[in-house]
Amino acid sequence: MVRYLETLTSKQRSMQKMYSKTSRRDDVTKLVPKEETIKYLLDYSKALSVINYNKLKFEALLN
Repeated sequence: MVRYLETLTSKQRSMQKMYSKTSRRDDVTKLVPKEETIKYLLDYSKALSVINYNKLKFEALLN
């Protein structure tokens, strides 16, 4: 039982260190999507067709 409490306390400490940063803006600005990811999303959006019928929406992927 004591070992479990010690482990829980150390996990809490590590989580506190991990989430105590005030800003991660510098980390986020370094993110750049791969060219293949952008191509996939653009192709998907071009192939997606949404059909509205009365109050229903139908989504169709046109390949």
